[in-house]
Amino acid sequence: MKNIPVIIPYIDTDETNEVAMVLASGWVAQGTKVAEFERQVASYANVQYGIATTSCTTALHLALIQMGVNENHDVIVPSFTFTASSNSVLYTGGTPILVDVLPDTYNIDPVAIEALIASKYDVNMINKQTGKQLKAIMAVSLFGLCADLIAINEIAKKYSLLVLQDSACAFGAKINNVSEAAFGNMSCLSFHPRKSITTGEGGMVLTNDPEAAKRIMSLRSHGASVSEVDRHNSAGYLLPEFNELGYNYRMTDIQAAVGVAQMRKMEFITNTRREKASFYDKLIKEMGVDFIKPPYVPGGYYHTYQSYVCVIDLGDIGLDNAGALRNEIMSDLEKNGIASRVGTHANHMLGHYRDRYGFKPEDFPVSHMLDKLSITLPLYVQMTEQDQIDVLQALLNAKTKLMGA
Repeated sequence: MKNIPVIIPYIDTDETNEVAMVLASGWVAQGTKVAEFERQVASYANVQYGIATTSCTTALHLALIQMGVNENHDVIVPSFTFTASSNSVLYTGGTPILVDVLPDTYNIDPVAIEALIASKYDVNMINKQTGKQLKAIMAVSLFGLCADLIAINEIAKKYSLLVLQDSACAFGAKINNVSEAAFGNMSCLSFHPRKSITTGEGGMVLTNDPEAAKRIMSLRSHGASVSEVDRHNSAGYLLPEFNELGYNYRMTDIQAAVGVAQMRKMEFITNTRREKASFYDKLIKEMGVDFIKPPYVPGGYYHTYQSYVCVIDLGDIGLDNAGALRNEIMSDLEKNGIASRVGTHANHMLGHYRDRYGFKPEDFPVSHMLDKLSITLPLYVQMTEQDQIDVLQALLNAKTKLMGA
């Protein structure tokens, strides 16, 4: 039986050697290796500051606190995204206000944002039902493709809103050769094993604002007035002052050592993933896999393919029937040693959000459709061309078995 997972991180002895040096140093908590990793990522993303955290979720939480989001505020979030996007707003006491996404890019729909603002808020951005103020838009860039950050920034400027970029999946992505982190907003990254580069778990806030960077550095370390490295380099025997409630969201030097080694491979990993995505695109046409729609890339966008997410089109059989067949196809792939996943969640269909806000599936029809019909195909550096052929052949076989030729 084949064994083709959705992803395998690209790790070799370089990571092992970096971790061994950290272990030998005796300093394994947040320290100089974290600072080195932060500098490398920030430089690659063309911004001044990177603040490493335990995950993208905690990076989002800290960024939202820095933006001033609290229980008096609403934040616009796409419905089709991993639940951490909405959860991070709830952690501040704020309310995530869901908006539907585009069916081709899977990212938040700027037209839907403006329609929501027009219907739900007065001229002062006060929610007509709850009295909460609309504070920000969370621009989630899914699967390695930037959201329409140009349009979103224009909307934010028009209504005096802030923008926070959830770029968990989009490290290295660009629009018109501009890095996703260089659009004037704070941007949050993930280094989970399913991302292009990994630290096991981990995240980072990217910003050009020195004051925001300084505060987030403090917030991630219990609100300490100085960092562990700065304290160690001066009067290390004195404890820092704590002037604000903070959190323990610190990355370790062990994790950062893996990240430093991964950064040396970043270009190779990204280029290889893009080549393999292009090969999938070509194979889908050549092999006649006409019931899946490959990822769409608008002109001027640089897709890093954190995931290769397609939409299954099984004809006019109804969404629920098509969704059930999608699941059966994925089950058949699994029985043949090929892993796949749903693209991500439709948040409004998850129990917590459905029960809390009374959402119905049809409230966000595109997100509902993508929840039912999206499928993530395996994509990773070590994957061979034959592996990719086998994945698509297994898809064809499964579809034929379930529906006929």
